Amino acid sequence: MVYKTKGVCASAIGFEIEDGKVHNVKFQGGCSGNTQGVAVLVEGMDVNEAIKKMEGIKCGFKPTSCPDQLAKALKEAIAQ
Repeated sequence: MVYKTKGVCASAIGFEIEDGKVHNVKFQGGCSGNTQGVAVLVEGMDVNEAIKKMEGIKCGFKPTSCPDQLAKALKEAIAQ
């Protein structure tokens, strides 16, 4: 799935969910080191655990962040 982000530097997030686990997260744009770190940390993680850990994280004065946007993307994907 590819999720178009809102309110962050990254423009989109690609990922897969297989057997309830998060795989192959790739951010388009954003802070390269941070987005690569998030992608590695959530690899193979239970989708609900990933959402729980990242949901609500803010970036500076922004009301959201790349991890928060990934949580939103994962929630949208499991709702479908």
